Amino acid sequence: MDTVQAGTATERYAKCIEVSKRIRWDIDRDVIRGRKFDFTKNFLPNGLSKVEQLPFLSAQERRMVSQIQGRTYANIFGLVERYIGAKVLEISKEHWLGDQTALEALVRFSDEELKHQELFRRVEEMIGAIMPPGYRAAAEPNDVAQFVLGKSTWAVLCLTSLIELFSQQHYLESIAPQTTDISPLWKDVFMYHWKEECQHAMLDELEWQREHAKLDTAQRDRAVNDVIDLVAGVDMILQGQAAADVEYFVAIAGRRFSEGERQALDAGVLKAYRWQYIVSGVQHAHFGRLLTSMTTPEQLGRIQKALTPILQA
Repeated sequence: MDTVQAGTATERYAKCIEVSKRIRWDIDRDVIRGRKFDFTKNFLPNGLSKVEQLPFLSAQERRMVSQIQGRTYANIFGLVERYIGAKVLEISKEHWLGDQTALEALVRFSDEELKHQELFRRVEEMIGAIMPPGYRAAAEPNDVAQFVLGKSTWAVLCLTSLIELFSQQHYLESIAPQTTDISPLWKDVFMYHWKEECQHAMLDELEWQREHAKLDTAQRDRAVNDVIDLVAGVDMILQGQAAADVEYFVAIAGRRFSEGERQALDAGVLKAYRWQYIVSGVQHAHFGRLLTSMTTPEQLGRIQKALTPILQA
C-alpha cells in the first residue's frame, strides 16, 4: 500500500512539473506587455471589494475604494509569497536525496513564487506612480514571514493551502467573469497568477499530507494551536491594513464623511478583507475536506471556535 501511495504521489508531482513547463509565462512578455492600469475601471470586482454594501459612496468613490483594495490585494499576495517561497525551499530539503520528481516540482514552485513576488512589486510600483501619495502597507513582508515560519510546518502548510485555494476561487468566481468593469491589465495579472497557483495548491496538499503522516498525536495537537495563532495573526494584519486603507481613502476622496459613514467604511473594508483572506478560504469546500481529514472532531471544533468572531463579524 505504501508503495502504491508513493507511486501515486510521484505521478502528481510529475503532473505539476508538466503543467509548470506548459504554462510558463514571463512578466513583461505575457502579463504587462507595455500596458498601464486603467484607472477609469475597478481593480477588484464587487464580489471581493464589497463596495456595494457602502451605499453612501458615489460610483467614483466606489471605484476608488476598489482600486485601493486592489493595491492592497496585490501587496498581500506579495507579502505571503515571501514566506511561501522560503517554506517551499525548506521542505524541498527532505527530497534532496529522495524523490527527484518531487524535488523538481518544489524547486519550480519556489522559482514561480519568486517570480510572483517580482510581479507584485512591479504592480505596486506602477500603481504607486499614479495614485496620490499617502498609501501605506501595515505589515512588513520579512516580519510576517518570520512570524509564520516560526510555527510548525503542518500549520504553515495548512495556511498556505488555504491561501492557494482561495486565490483560485477569487479569480474563477469573481475576477475572470468581469468583461468590461475591471482594468484589463489587472485582470491579466491575476489570470497568469492563477495559472501557476493551480499546481501550487496540489503541491501544498501533497506536502501537507506528507507532513501529517510524520506527526504523532501530540505534535498534531500542537500544530492545531499553531493554526489558531496564525489565523489570529492574519486577522491582526487585516485590521491594521483596513484601518490604513480607510484613512488613505478619506484623505484623498475630496470630501468629508460623517461619523456614521466613517464607521461604516471601517467596518465594511475590514469585512471585505476578512472575506478575501480568511472566510472565503475557510469556506472553500476542498480546504474543508482536507482540514477535516487531518484533524479530530475536537481539534476541528477548536479551530471553528477561534474562527467564530471573524465569521460572524
